[in-house]
Amino acid sequence: MRICISCRKTYDRKNLFKITKDHKQGIMLQKGMGRSAYICKSTKCYSDSKIKKKLQKALKTFLEPEFIDIFEKEIASYNDQPNKRI
Repeated sequence: MRICISCRKTYDRKNLFKITKDHKQGIMLQKGMGRSAYICKSTKCYSDSKIKKKLQKALKTFLEPEFIDIFEKEIASYNDQPNKRI
């Protein structure tokens, strides 16, 4: 169970996007070990206007504009896939 940095609600890890700051490889999505932040997969949270600032504070680093572009593409690809429910 992890907490979304935007809405501050607790979710299971499979319902969250994981953003990790690895000291060797830099910022990564959905993998890696190191300081991590989690954002739930609701439109309200990942489209929050202050999400960049919240991520920078949680990861204790500056986020490059290129990372934000990659993050938005990852979100868009998630939204294009149909929901898989068991």
